[in-house]
Amino acid sequence: MAVALGIDLGTSAVKCVLNRQGSTIGSGSAGLTISSPLPGWAEQDPSDWITATENALLEAISNAGISGRHISGISLSGQMHGAVLLDSNDTVLRPAILWNDSRSTIETGSLSNHLPDIGMIAGVPPQPGFTAPKLMWLKAHEPLVFAKINKILLPKDFVTFWLTGRHVTDTSDAAGTLWLDQRKRNWSSTLCDASDVDMDWLPPLLNGFDTAGEVTSHASAALGIPKGIPVFAGGGDAAVGTISIGATTPGQSFISLGTSGQLMVVDDTYQPNPDQFVHAFCHTLPERWYRMAAMLNGARPLSWFASILNCSVPQMLEDASNANLSRIPLFLPYLTGERSPHGDPHIRASFYGIEDSTGRAEMARAVVEAIAFMMCDAKDSFGANVHMTGIIPVIGGGSRSPLILQTLATTLDQTVGRIQLGDQGAAYGAALLAEVGLHQRSQADLKGEPAFSDVYYPEKQPELFMRLEQYRALYRALKDFGKS
Repeated sequence: MAVALGIDLGTSAVKCVLNRQGSTIGSGSAGLTISSPLPGWAEQDPSDWITATENALLEAISNAGISGRHISGISLSGQMHGAVLLDSNDTVLRPAILWNDSRSTIETGSLSNHLPDIGMIAGVPPQPGFTAPKLMWLKAHEPLVFAKINKILLPKDFVTFWLTGRHVTDTSDAAGTLWLDQRKRNWSSTLCDASDVDMDWLPPLLNGFDTAGEVTSHASAALGIPKGIPVFAGGGDAAVGTISIGATTPGQSFISLGTSGQLMVVDDTYQPNPDQFVHAFCHTLPERWYRMAAMLNGARPLSWFASILNCSVPQMLEDASNANLSRIPLFLPYLTGERSPHGDPHIRASFYGIEDSTGRAEMARAVVEAIAFMMCDAKDSFGANVHMTGIIPVIGGGSRSPLILQTLATTLDQTVGRIQLGDQGAAYGAALLAEVGLHQRSQADLKGEPAFSDVYYPEKQPELFMRLEQYRALYRALKDFGKS
């Protein structure tokens, strides 16, 4: 029986999922690290992605109890906005600059000034995390590297290139570059010219289930999979996350709490709202778009604070569950600035209200609450024309915590649920796209209702909403501090 492989290139790990007729038969993961040579920088060596893919697939195959020769097709999901630069020999010119890199603040302002309406074309105003300002920074600060560029690939597309030898991307990953005309679903010469990027550097655009290429002899030998099997284009992790839970029709929404965080709703038309830094992007499916509030920090503050406490995230969350609720300080979770809804690359994380009675449990609880407060700001940024009905699925590593889910439900005043797929979501969605490409299912078959393992309902916690208003006031008080 044919097996579909989904690969998700995340920021902290590569995850692989093996599907047989829509059911996961094995999964594996391999960790990644981020390099930060200077403050605000975030980079990874693309060769590390290949090594992690090999290790994650080896684990998935072992867990499935099959041979890699049973794999019939592959699709990918990946972290968005990163810049992988290749020369004319397809050699990587420098480490990839990642989505959470904030070095290009000046270039972002220049791009906004040059094209005041850029948000209406590109779906969102410029921010340092996007790909275009990274290239503007590179031209100014690493001109010798810039002069050698022959191709620009997004992170998952570099893995596709390693698998197939072809340069391609999909509409959803391209949507996060600031080079795509979202309405027309094509590269924009206006946007490329504004950032001094040659359109010939950009790869062809595909839908997520279109064939990107075939596995080469080299990749076949390295992974132990058949040569010549198809590799499908896949999508950015946000778009593929919707597929993993069957949210492919207009009006369906979900929350993702990985390293970054997203609140998304699917549309069948392009609906930009750049003033609130809501991303209006092409989906990886034809005739689909989505709106997304994109938070740079997601569940990342959990692992950060756990490392400060020198304990595991589960232990930190257990401490938070036992906190004295009358002694919770405030925490701003903006470790790397923020996109939605503030568009603020300068803001940084901070605690406020710490006193003699404040312990690690109370500080841990403040971190948990900040994740929910951040998501509440995201919900409000959509405005009154988005109605979130039913149980809102939550995916990603943050969804494993009952405390986080309960806090989300109460703060958002929405019922939320943990889906049974857990944090395999984007890799599972990629495997489903491979099944569409293999004609094992249709695009219409991607629609579905997720199975929930746990459901959480809003509770009456007036003190939580009081801290939400204080949290918002704290941001307003500090938002200009980092600019000085």
